[in-house]
Amino acid sequence: MLEMKLLTVRFDKIDPLSIEDYLKYEGYKVLKDTLMKKPDSIIEEITKSRLSGRGGAGFPTSIKFKSVAAQPDIKYLICNADEGEPGNFKDRTLMERDPHQLIEGMVISAYATGINKGFIYIRGEYQNSIKIMTWTIEEAKRKGFLGKNILNSNFDFDIEIRSGAGSYICGEEFALIESIEGKPGRSRVKPPFPTTKGVFGKPTLINNVETLSKIPYILKIGGESYSKIGNGLETGTKLISLSGNVRNKGVFEVPYGTSIRDIIYDLGKGIKEDRKLKMVQLSGASGPLIPPSLIDMEIDNENFDGNIGKIGAGAIIVVDERFDLFEILLKTMKFFEHESCGKCTPCREGHIHLVRILNKFVRYTATTKDLDLLESIATVVGETSLCGLGQTSPSPILTSIKYFNDEYLERINKSKFSMGAK
Repeated sequence: MLEMKLLTVRFDKIDPLSIEDYLKYEGYKVLKDTLMKKPDSIIEEITKSRLSGRGGAGFPTSIKFKSVAAQPDIKYLICNADEGEPGNFKDRTLMERDPHQLIEGMVISAYATGINKGFIYIRGEYQNSIKIMTWTIEEAKRKGFLGKNILNSNFDFDIEIRSGAGSYICGEEFALIESIEGKPGRSRVKPPFPTTKGVFGKPTLINNVETLSKIPYILKIGGESYSKIGNGLETGTKLISLSGNVRNKGVFEVPYGTSIRDIIYDLGKGIKEDRKLKMVQLSGASGPLIPPSLIDMEIDNENFDGNIGKIGAGAIIVVDERFDLFEILLKTMKFFEHESCGKCTPCREGHIHLVRILNKFVRYTATTKDLDLLESIATVVGETSLCGLGQTSPSPILTSIKYFNDEYLERINKSKFSMGAK
């Protein structure tokens, strides 16, 4: 089997609403052991594990931990459970099928960095996740794993749930912080970074659901052992949200180094009705579009052809031969046009122009000038936008121009205005 179940090992074995079930499967055992150790030793194990953030950017987790731990001020921990990227649903699955694992990871992380207050920021559409996590927090408090004097350790840590209203931009760390503070969800100029000046102006550790859920397992087997899982470039396992035109959709946990082909044709059971694969989108709606010739690439955050992108948060969207490239791109850019917070000009104005040009390709009225302008604007938006929305949203356009250029030229040749167009 391709799957390597570390975070998902308790799926379907426990009732997610039962803390007793979680305890039967060694739940909170790592926390008990951890509270008897020095915080520095915990961070050292995370450093040895070479764990990278599982929210999309792939930033080394230990660097964040060390930076926040070194701050003498009041500090906060935020679990980013906004998961607004279309195509991603693995964090929701973790919260709804093994919620105590996240709580245990948060408490350990807070102890290691000297934090006494945490937030879980859950997107508003995830009502079931909100209900489950609310119940789970209360259960953990009743059993002494959360709140005051946790397990008689003299360590206090509490968690509060905050909910977003469905804004894509609030998945970005500073927009999320603004939302928690009661402001409109818009990014900030960096630096300073959240580890020195985050929520309420205080040092803040921000990680997503999958990253924090991995902490108990890493401490259970040791950082060095964890670092041996994967392909050398990336360590550990990755949760994959597989969707689109495959027979078997869902969340799968695989070690880094697994090929995209194996995920689609082994775990996903191939394309529905044995149709021809047209393209694959990686990481979600803002990720690169790759052709079938590249699906033997291994999933990681570095080893992509020409450094075109990352596996990011872990979405793999499969598209078969029935679908039109330009219809997909147009819908995607309309989404980002709508979700832009409007704070920075490249993102606010750029997406309007990208939608306008893509409309011309859909309507068979595009020229070579439009193709040049589309690539130019997409490049400018990606290189000059303030936050991750504008920085990554042009990726589908730029990678499709690179790998599906013949479709652009064919559409231009069939254009109503192709004759005489310069």
